[in-house]
Amino acid sequence: MEDKDLKTAAKTTDKNSGDPRIIAFVCNWCTYNGADLAGTSRMKYSDNVRVIKLPCTGRIDPLFIIEAFKKGAKGVLVSGCHPGDCHYTSGNYHSRRKYATFRDLLGYLGVDLNRVEFSWISASEGNKWVAVINEFTDKIKSLSGNSTDIFTKK
Repeated sequence: MEDKDLKTAAKTTDKNSGDPRIIAFVCNWCTYNGADLAGTSRMKYSDNVRVIKLPCTGRIDPLFIIEAFKKGAKGVLVSGCHPGDCHYTSGNYHSRRKYATFRDLLGYLGVDLNRVEFSWISASEGNKWVAVINEFTDKIKSLSGNSTDIFTKK
């Protein structure tokens, strides 16, 4: 993933939308196809999410999350195959373990941990994609300081 991709995704805004910008790091095999299913089925959901497709959630470097926030995202969603259904056998388990240890570092850096969420969405769960996006958007909107820096420590 190039830095310009993340920068563009985090800064892109919709003039008609006051929704907070959310970056979604998704796996190519399940969640991306679930999001595609939601789109082709013309399901309605918030349009404030910018999707960055990676081969597997296990390939997500924790620094991608920090970089997304540095570039202006108000929330970060990481989503992949359900545990046990990973195309690469155990990538989602690796991702879950990375985040469990990385979570403490995020807290130390001052990131509001409510602004980072993990979910598991299969290719056939377009309706779940819609629900996750809408619920996460509402959650981010409800957090105080939405229009300011997401870091709680100064």
